[in-house]
Amino acid sequence: MPEVHIAATPRTEFGKGAARRERRAGRVPAVLYGHGTEPRHVSLPGHDVLLALRTANVLIRLDGLSSGGELALPKAVQRDPIKGTVEHVDLILVRRGEKVTVDIPVTVTGEIAPDGLLDQQLVQISVEADATRIPPGIEVNVEGMTIGDSVHAGDLDLPQGTTLAVEPDILVLHVIAAPTAAQLEAELGVAAEAEAGEVPEAVGEAGGQAEGGAEASAESAPV
Repeated sequence: MPEVHIAATPRTEFGKGAARRERRAGRVPAVLYGHGTEPRHVSLPGHDVLLALRTANVLIRLDGLSSGGELALPKAVQRDPIKGTVEHVDLILVRRGEKVTVDIPVTVTGEIAPDGLLDQQLVQISVEADATRIPPGIEVNVEGMTIGDSVHAGDLDLPQGTTLAVEPDILVLHVIAAPTAAQLEAELGVAAEAEAGEVPEAVGEAGGQAEGGAEASAESAPV
């Protein structure tokens, strides 16, 4: 996986007000930690971060630090729920040759038998790989699979140097029988009956729930 270079500058102001000023200036507050070092607060150019995060498990080289260039992987990303902009990033230090555990996407290719329905249980899976050689994903070919066929984690064709970080018997996907028209009609009928029998909540109860939700959101807002 190629490295993405991003210029980092130390951050000396903290708190919500300082973070808002960073974002207004087009920058993203970030924290760099790992390898037993004290967390370091840095500021990153927002556009560069947004482009880098388009790649899953992107390997970032932070330039401009007092310790020189540092390799890091995104550990946690906070985004604006409406705009989708990056508001904060936690980065973890890595070294060449070091093993890390990451989630990589599982993509499906091919077509199953026409009388079946593909049920994909996992869209990503945890693996252990070299920090500088994380595979972009795993492909599963389902061509010709029929009802009852399945793929488990242990069946996946992993790249060399990559190992599973989950139990091999975990179900990734399987082929089930497609529902008949009668079954679909029955399910729709049950759903319609349930909807018709619903009793609206009291206004006071609804108001209490909305207030509680707002409080929970406020408490979880990033600093």
